[in-house]
Amino acid sequence: MKELDLIGVQMDLGASKRGVAMGPMAIRYGGLREGLEALGFAVHDRGDIVPPEEGESRPNLRYYDQVVEVNGRLYRAVRDSLERGHFPVCLGGDHSIAAGSIAAAAEHYAEKGGIGVIWIDAHGDWNNEHSTHTGNMHGMPFSAVCGHGPDGMAAFGERPVWVDPRHCVQIGGRDIDDLERIRMKEAGITVFPINVIDRLGMGEVIHRALEVAGNGTAGIHLSFDVDAITPEAAPGTGTIVHSGLTAREAFLAVETLAESGKLVSMDMVEVNPILDERNKTGILASELIQSALGKVVY
Repeated sequence: MKELDLIGVQMDLGASKRGVAMGPMAIRYGGLREGLEALGFAVHDRGDIVPPEEGESRPNLRYYDQVVEVNGRLYRAVRDSLERGHFPVCLGGDHSIAAGSIAAAAEHYAEKGGIGVIWIDAHGDWNNEHSTHTGNMHGMPFSAVCGHGPDGMAAFGERPVWVDPRHCVQIGGRDIDDLERIRMKEAGITVFPINVIDRLGMGEVIHRALEVAGNGTAGIHLSFDVDAITPEAAPGTGTIVHSGLTAREAFLAVETLAESGKLVSMDMVEVNPILDERNKTGILASELIQSALGKVVY
């Protein structure tokens, strides 16, 4: 029986709005454990990481100390999960937590070919302290895990292991800052923004993404921000952008990832119950996780 660890992170200091700290509980209430157990997983709920109440910011890096502290604790939890042979599912919390989860996966698989990353999000999350407009660190983790800064955000272990941008894919972007766009192009990651998804279709996009992130790597980390989905289907998130992925496009993406057998770890982030409608987004996030791990329609 495949063993799986649920690791919650009550983190909203990386974002501009409070509330996503309650996201892990909302996703759990969406039937997550029951659904995963029905798929045959032995589920170990390792509880939630809670940020310290106090910490210092740095220039253009709001709540830097707390964000790094939380990511360090998540890094250790995910590393332990992987060393045990378990599958880690990280429940956010804002997207800054991906710095810790991906850093752990990158280190664990470093001697086996490294990992690829598929980042499904309305935003690029490729800022650093020099390009950011807000200083909000949930807009920086993708850049950080690839070694493009902010320095220290994902630098854990004796020697940090960065993800190769050539194996990184951003899907669903439709609100990317000007300087951020330049940095993403210079880094060489593959981007499938919403207009390209409209043109090619999600089936073709996720097929190409799997080739980029999966070929020549030991596996793929999925980092899924629910704001990638159009607000009509996922209202409970803090940074809403209109005209996103349909729910079916989101499910097709994760279902195809499950079929590939390449997924080794994942995040589901930015569920904000304060802004939600009867836990609609929490339930959707729970169902997406289950589909990424093998739940099928037929």
